[in-house]
Amino acid sequence: MTTLHTAPGALVPADAGVSRHVVVAPGMCSGGSTVFGRIGDWTWEVVSESCRVNVHAARTAAGDPAYLSFYYFHVRGGDVVHPHGLTFGDELRVDSRAFQFGSQSVITLHRLAPAGLELPDGPLDPAEVYEHPHPHCLYAENFNRWVARTTAGSNRSLAQVTPPDFSYQELAPLPNAYSPRSLVGRARATGSFHPTGPPGFQEAGQPRTFPYALDVVRDLNGAGLMYFASYFAVFDTMLLRLWRSLGRTDEQFLRRRVIDQKIGYFGNADPGTVFEVTVRRWRSTGSSEAEVADMALRDTATGQLIAVTAIEIEVGAAGIRPSDGG
Repeated sequence: MTTLHTAPGALVPADAGVSRHVVVAPGMCSGGSTVFGRIGDWTWEVVSESCRVNVHAARTAAGDPAYLSFYYFHVRGGDVVHPHGLTFGDELRVDSRAFQFGSQSVITLHRLAPAGLELPDGPLDPAEVYEHPHPHCLYAENFNRWVARTTAGSNRSLAQVTPPDFSYQELAPLPNAYSPRSLVGRARATGSFHPTGPPGFQEAGQPRTFPYALDVVRDLNGAGLMYFASYFAVFDTMLLRLWRSLGRTDEQFLRRRVIDQKIGYFGNADPGTVFEVTVRRWRSTGSSEAEVADMALRDTATGQLIAVTAIEIEVGAAGIRPSDGG
């Protein structure tokens, strides 16, 4: 295992994995998207180190900017470390590892563990992430693809590319059994991770649709693209609107515990774009503690599917009783 304190230009073995000791600062803990932004930053750092490419300044063969975009972001919370349960000064051990996933894409896995937790030696094993996760840990899976603009100044119709210095061949391939391609492909085709509803859950209420206008202050990154973490914030904003419509309080929303969240990124957007977000909600048939919210983000003008998410939430942690809010 390599600890990421390398000198500029130093080479890290492609398949070594990266380990960090992290003290949680204000910029990575909140009731919103800050922790997801930090995890995504780690993905770019790990790919830069493992694939011998400067992800932050990558170029196509023609010399145009290339971006390691997020196509799928999956997070599973633990009973100790979960997305909205971090606070100032928490100490974490973060282990990360990139995997070969074709010539234009890469998978990066992360484990966020309480500092001092006894864990296996060696690089992060995908079998742990997908089959036997430690109950105290948060796990994140990032599926990234290289893209470039096809029209200067526009975020529409981004094209897949491969920077010539993207050296992925030395990475271990992700075992086919763990590939998210089919899951994400179905979500893109159907507009949902749960088109027929999640197993063991029953629909609660009718679907709701809310408008959202792209916020140029919050939603765009330094390259002028819609920022991957802002998708989390947009979906959280819609979830909060739904909770308020059910009579739930903002304090309950801040106490929610995310058990699992998936986002599929299928498009980007330009300033001035207005979206419609359709929200469906299910309650567990076996427990009053769990709900799933499934949302689809579409461009109102064109109908294009921009992103979908599915969020499983432990609502009991928020103090919500079965009789509360639908």
